[in-house]
Amino acid sequence: MATENSLSIGALAKATGTTVETIRWYERVGVLPAPARTSGNYRAYGAAHLERLSFVRRARDLGFTLDQVRELLQLADDRERSCEAVDKVAREHLEEVVRKIADLEALRHELQDLIGQCRHGTVAECRIVQALSPRGGSSRS
Repeated sequence: MATENSLSIGALAKATGTTVETIRWYERVGVLPAPARTSGNYRAYGAAHLERLSFVRRARDLGFTLDQVRELLQLADDRERSCEAVDKVAREHLEEVVRKIADLEALRHELQDLIGQCRHGTVAECRIVQALSPRGGSSRS
């Protein structure tokens, strides 16, 4: 049974900047525990749900995958454990972020080079269109 300190799903969504659908999904995938129900069978969330969902939202905002979030939550639930495992998850994620940034930088340079080849002629002569063509720049018949 819910208490008067409980939050509705809408209030929890608003408090965490999450949609109602996302909250329900987090419950289905086991990231957020199922809440108590009111006498009218409405979900009634408590402070622990608010804290956990806020944690999940922040981790997701930082780009952690759902599996990483699960691992972090499991680690966070064991308050006496060394934080070395948490550090490992964060370091692995940082390495992935650095790889993605390098990939994006390479993509930026490639696009800049391609755009730099533009001579403002016709589309038939356009280097960008030619580069994107399945024929790799050969002219169409």
